[in-house]
Amino acid sequence: MPIAFKVPRFYPILDTALLRRRGCAPVLAAEALLAAGARILQYRHKDDWRQSDFDTARQIAKLCHEAGVLFVLNDRADFARLLGAALHIGQDDLPPVAARRVVSDEVMGFSTHNKQQLARANEEPVEYLSIGPIFPTTSKDRPDPVVGLDRLRELRTLTAKPLVAIGGITMLNAREVLAGGADSVALISGILAENCDRKSLRRTAEEWIRLVGVAAAPDRIGV
Repeated sequence: MPIAFKVPRFYPILDTALLRRRGCAPVLAAEALLAAGARILQYRHKDDWRQSDFDTARQIAKLCHEAGVLFVLNDRADFARLLGAALHIGQDDLPPVAARRVVSDEVMGFSTHNKQQLARANEEPVEYLSIGPIFPTTSKDRPDPVVGLDRLRELRTLTAKPLVAIGGITMLNAREVLAGGADSVALISGILAENCDRKSLRRTAEEWIRLVGVAAAPDRIGV
């Protein structure tokens, strides 16, 4: 298992359902994000998988590998192993201990939404945790209760693992989220420009990177 993983501050997520609604090709979006300087990229496909979906994931995994960027697959431990990808799982997916038997040597992240989940997740064999939604979000059909900045500061003390904040994060509040204890901000709709073309997507990603930085946060003391 990887040791002392540090998650980049800018964590873009390619959600295939949202990209489809916006008329944005996942591979094009991935190319734009990588060109902007993203150092981690997650592929999130919540629908049933078809061969074309796996082929898209494989193409993006190849792009990330060539760029030296960590490619993360959402939910599917089996596909992550086939692609040599990192894995991110949620509360309704395989438990981390079971998923670790499939992806034994890759980075793994685990989603949490409240104090109880975060406290339990701190003991799991994962490299980083996510918490959210920090603010109201439209990226999920049935979002969990909003965490908020005050609660984020309290929850930060429960784990020394890197903590990724997600949910309703914008360029107006991202720095507050990082100041509240998050090591990284994960973005779904926030990475999409008004026009879904390569130039616009890259420009939006570059704005995010200038705002929050792309490198991992320094080690925290006293967590």
